[in-house]
Amino acid sequence: MKSEDLLAFERDAWDKGFELVAGVDEAGRGPLAGPVVAAAVVFKPGEVPDGIRDSKELSPKRREELFSRICEKAVATGLGIVSEKVIDRINILRGTHQAMRRAIASLNLKPDLSMIDGMRVPGVNWLQKPIVDGDRVSASIAAASIIAKVTRDRMMIAQDRVYPQYGFASHKGYGTRAHVAALEKYGPCKIHRFSFRPVREVVERREHGKSKS
Repeated sequence: MKSEDLLAFERDAWDKGFELVAGVDEAGRGPLAGPVVAAAVVFKPGEVPDGIRDSKELSPKRREELFSRICEKAVATGLGIVSEKVIDRINILRGTHQAMRRAIASLNLKPDLSMIDGMRVPGVNWLQKPIVDGDRVSASIAAASIIAKVTRDRMMIAQDRVYPQYGFASHKGYGTRAHVAALEKYGPCKIHRFSFRPVREVVERREHGKSKS
């Protein structure tokens, strides 16, 4: 797929005089462990790499290839990372908003317009446009999804070396059957999200078992 096919929203913005258009997306809202990571990406017209699409539709190898191409071609990229501890304290939706604010703020320029996947982000003073299924219909948002996904996956692979018993390198913290089984066997570790029900229930069962023994 050519990224030209996913530039309708960008062209509309460029035609209206918004020269610096940032696509914004996140990775990691659903996992039981690890941070939520958001990214912001700004391209110049005519300098969008081919092959960009929603990160979920790409193989890990292809995501890595496109990650490098996006970083080479983008005018600016920004990252925002919110830890599992903050997520537990403020909830995942607010954590996602915070990660997106940080991603845009970390750009080395101020975007004229931020196109955000699926949601309006409160507490910001930039012009924003939420786009439903944005990672499927906008090359800039899809590029942000790739940057966020690759960054988070690398973080979880690194955590696998610290906590090898959970299999983070394979499932990246998502609630797979193998991950839940490891949770039941070993209990949660420091990077688990204790506010998420599957983790909370494991903690409660283990504490209940201790109280009965």
